[in-house]
Amino acid sequence: MPAQDQTRRLPSDSISQDITSLHGLQTVSTYNTTRTDASVENLQQAYQAMLAQQQAETEKLTLYRAAADAARLAEWEFHNAVLAMKEVIRGQYGSDSDQAQAVGLKKKSDRKRPSRKKSVAIA
Repeated sequence: MPAQDQTRRLPSDSISQDITSLHGLQTVSTYNTTRTDASVENLQQAYQAMLAQQQAETEKLTLYRAAADAARLAEWEFHNAVLAMKEVIRGQYGSDSDQAQAVGLKKKSDRKRPSRKKSVAIA
C-alpha cells in the first residue's frame, strides 16, 4: 500500500463513511482487538478529537472572515478619504499646482495634448 499523503484534506464523503462505520461498530457487541489504535476507546477518542478540531477550525474561520471584512472596509474607508483629500487639493490649489503633484496627481500642464493625425493620401 503506497504512503498516504496526509498534507491534503480528506474528502467529506470519506469522513462521513468513517463516522457511519464507527456508529455501525457500536452495534457489534463482540468486537475485541489487541491493536490499541483500533480499540473502541481509541476510536471514540479520535472521533471526539476530530469533532473538537473541526469546531475550533469553524470558529477560527469565522473570526478570520470577520477580520477580513473589517480590513476590507477599513481599506475602502481609507481609499475614499484619500480620494476626498485629492479633490480638496485640486479645488483649493488648482489642478496645475505643485501641491496637486505632491499628492500624486498629474499636473494639467504635464498632460500631453492630443495631436492631429496626419491623413495619408491614398494613391
